[in-house]
Amino acid sequence: MSVKIRLKKFGAKKRPYYRIVVLDSRQPRDGKTIDELGIYHPIEAEGKQLRIDEAKARDWLKKGAEPSPTVRSLLNRSNIQIDRA
Repeated sequence: MSVKIRLKKFGAKKRPYYRIVVLDSRQPRDGKTIDELGIYHPIEAEGKQLRIDEAKARDWLKKGAEPSPTVRSLLNRSNIQIDRA
């Protein structure tokens, strides 16, 4: 089973917010999640846009979960290192 870390979309039209989640790569975007790592709310003020549980994120990255390009940039913004094997 290939595991991905990606965004799950919520919110109303033109007012999106996202949860950063871990799920099977075969699941649809808003499908059943394995774990929830944080939130990304792009409309909020700069300091309130992003909350990530660093311990969970590092744990899933160590287990081999592959972040999507957008999540990769959000993790870099939070100073969470993504180890390359």
